[in-house]
Amino acid sequence: MKKGQLIGIAIAGICGVGAFIGMQKLTAKPQVVQREVRTNVAEVLVARTDMGLGAIASESSFRCQGWPQEAVPQGAVMCRGAASMKELVGHIARAPILANEPITRTKLIKPGEGGVLASILPEGRRAISTKITEDTAVGRLILPNDHVDVYLIRRLRGRGGEEHSSELLFSNVRVLAIGQRLETKEGQKGVEGNTATLELSPMQAEKLALAKSMGDITLALRSIADFRRDGSGAEDGERKQSETVRILRYGQKSRVSVGMQ
Repeated sequence: MKKGQLIGIAIAGICGVGAFIGMQKLTAKPQVVQREVRTNVAEVLVARTDMGLGAIASESSFRCQGWPQEAVPQGAVMCRGAASMKELVGHIARAPILANEPITRTKLIKPGEGGVLASILPEGRRAISTKITEDTAVGRLILPNDHVDVYLIRRLRGRGGEEHSSELLFSNVRVLAIGQRLETKEGQKGVEGNTATLELSPMQAEKLALAKSMGDITLALRSIADFRRDGSGAEDGERKQSETVRILRYGQKSRVSVGMQ
């Protein structure tokens, strides 16, 4: 073989090897660089499953879980093993707690510190109950945390027969409970119970206690759009609306003004 041919073959071989190495570099996967980042982790107590309002805690209600130190909620219960779980046995949930949510002291009530209703009642407010029926409570479709208007219906005897009067006692007040139910499950349409417990001011509670002895109490359900941010009901002195109706009794007609002054 001639010298020129050998040189050509050598050059071709070198080019082929160079091309092969170049293709390997192009198709090779990029090298992954791993950096170890250390984060301060705290062991906190979290709910093992969902806990509803009024749920009584047991040891199986909680578990320990690592939580970023900077994200630990204020008042969170730190995990100290089984001892921290036993410490909370018998406590009552004063608000719904979701599974894996850190447990805080403000969401649990110690036994003997009062009931659930007293714990969810805002400071300075009062809880007072009134009897309800299907006719006086929107067919029993009013649920806890709904807002209602409260009316007093009175039956009076006059010279022309029986007279009826209606007075708006309070507007847009929160329903704390129906019967003994303080909350409802998702999608629930109604709650059975013969009483509705309302959140009122001390003056309103006194007025309702008196009104119950004067006649029948009727609740009118408010739209969710009417809910106030602070959840409080309107104070006394609400605007009253009056109208005149005709009642036929003993064959005689009488004009009755609906609206108590």
